[in-house]
Amino acid sequence: MRRKARSAGVVTHISTLIKNAELFGQGEITDIRIAGGRVAAIAAGLPGAGDEHVIDAAGGALLPGLHDHHIHMMALAASLDSVSCGPGDIQSADELAAVLRRQNAAVGAGWVRGIGYHPCVAGDIDRDWLDRHVPNRPTRIQHRGGRLWVLNSRALEELGVPSADNPPGLELREGRATGRLYEGDRWLRDRLDNPLPDLAAASAKLASFGITGITDTTPTNGAREWAYFQQSQAQGRLCQRVRMMGSLQIGDCAETEFLQHGEYKVHLLESQLPDIDALSMDIANAHAHGRAVAIHCVSSAELVFALGALRGAGCLPGDRIEHASVASPQLLQAIRELGLRVVTQPHFIAERGDQYRADVDTLEQPWLYRCASFLAWAIPLAGGSDAPFGHPDAWRAMQAAVERTTPSGKVMSAPEALSPEQALSLFLSRPEAPGVNDTRIATGSRADLCLLDAPWRTVRKDLCSKHVRSTWVDGNRVF
Repeated sequence: MRRKARSAGVVTHISTLIKNAELFGQGEITDIRIAGGRVAAIAAGLPGAGDEHVIDAAGGALLPGLHDHHIHMMALAASLDSVSCGPGDIQSADELAAVLRRQNAAVGAGWVRGIGYHPCVAGDIDRDWLDRHVPNRPTRIQHRGGRLWVLNSRALEELGVPSADNPPGLELREGRATGRLYEGDRWLRDRLDNPLPDLAAASAKLASFGITGITDTTPTNGAREWAYFQQSQAQGRLCQRVRMMGSLQIGDCAETEFLQHGEYKVHLLESQLPDIDALSMDIANAHAHGRAVAIHCVSSAELVFALGALRGAGCLPGDRIEHASVASPQLLQAIRELGLRVVTQPHFIAERGDQYRADVDTLEQPWLYRCASFLAWAIPLAGGSDAPFGHPDAWRAMQAAVERTTPSGKVMSAPEALSPEQALSLFLSRPEAPGVNDTRIATGSRADLCLLDAPWRTVRKDLCSKHVRSTWVDGNRVF
């Protein structure tokens, strides 16, 4: 059952009594009363009060609500109305062509939007490849890394390309656009002038996984996105609490209980690294504005560069590395010495591991999406989905952290595996301090909760979101 959460600024608290729940981390079977958005009482044999809603947990584990520490919420919302074009759903060029031909023939004249593409499906496709299969409808296909869009000729026409103000990321060959557009999200959004995507379905999906809070890590977030998230919460279309990263601009936006300022986001690209002194100055400027920084690093070179810039600027408590996809022992030591936190995505091993085995240098493969080594070095570690570029189900990430298996069943870096409890902990820490301390259920704590359909001793052997029975945000049942 789904119900709207409390919208920001509008109190709709519902009193609930959860009977016979296994309180996570304590192992006891007890009752929990939720009132006023808080855990009002914890004790065995609590009597029902008035017309409060009563739920028998039947011994199911009651967890703090999960927090996804790295997600792109608007991109996730848009992806729900997009065509999957990547491995896992599409295995070959013929399959992709067939899917696109069906889209070309479908009723309507709107855009075709594809996501999740990887060259292992059909190589480095361009406008001419797309034109052969989707000649009649404007089409854009996004690479699964999120930085590249491929557009067909109809799409380029709709966007007015070529023109005097071509985006800087537009690839040209002998003066002709190839249809490949790098780092063009903001330009596309402004050019198309599309309304921002409805967040309701994506929010409901996250609630079904027990997720009560998110950190949106989109680097281009600004005042417009802040206002839209706040409006969506007020309308009950976004039920999760949000910590929003982005530009320094959002530091001027007024926080609410449900919408908080996040870190200043830096998105590095190995092939286009900025001047290191300039980056150090940007970091120092963010620190001067009271903002910690979060730096995207998916290669060794990017991580080395980021650590150098942080040394130059000086670190602030809360500075963090996003992904740390390849971390050698020397880089682990440097991360520890600088006092940084890491937010990683172990499910990429489960989703992309076979491709990593083919593409990544064998020397670096043991260092991919490490988990246990970060903990061994006492580096605070948290988890995020990177959705829609990874699957938004946090339980898949937990299972991947425990199993470390690729889609074909190969085990990658078995010593990096976590216990089920450590894997769950990736999603239990506070948004402002990922990986530092887990939240706990106690009298007076926020009633952001996730009820499972079985005791933890059962679920720990089967880390799957099918076990999520109910989710509460601020004391209101949202799933």
